[in-house]
Amino acid sequence: MKELTIDATIKNVAAVTAFVDEQLEQLGCPMKTQMQVDIAIDELFGNIANYAYNPEVGAVTVCVEVMDNPLAVVITFIDNGVPYDPLAKADPDITLSAEEREIGGLGIYMVKKIMDAVFYEYKDGQNILRIKKNI
Repeated sequence: MKELTIDATIKNVAAVTAFVDEQLEQLGCPMKTQMQVDIAIDELFGNIANYAYNPEVGAVTVCVEVMDNPLAVVITFIDNGVPYDPLAKADPDITLSAEEREIGGLGIYMVKKIMDAVFYEYKDGQNILRIKKNI
């Protein structure tokens, strides 16, 4: 397992994406799958950066774990920010127009659709969010 601890700031989205992409490239991950993972990182890390410690800045640990049979990658985001379960909110009604929909929730909905699994738990004062993508 590879691990990176970094400040939860928007400017660090690129560093986290590069860290994960390096692991994916070593696995021979298809570009489409890598792009889907990158979208999920952008959304999830961006949310942590914007909301977990606001207005302060805190650390996020990003772990990349490779699973076998089937080949998959599990990316875990761990922060000590405000407890928040992004999976608890109901999915947005995408049949409504943008003007009719409630604000928020579309990003995590997209992550749930493009990842093979998304898990959340709050444990020992930490938000722990895992995404899994089969390769």
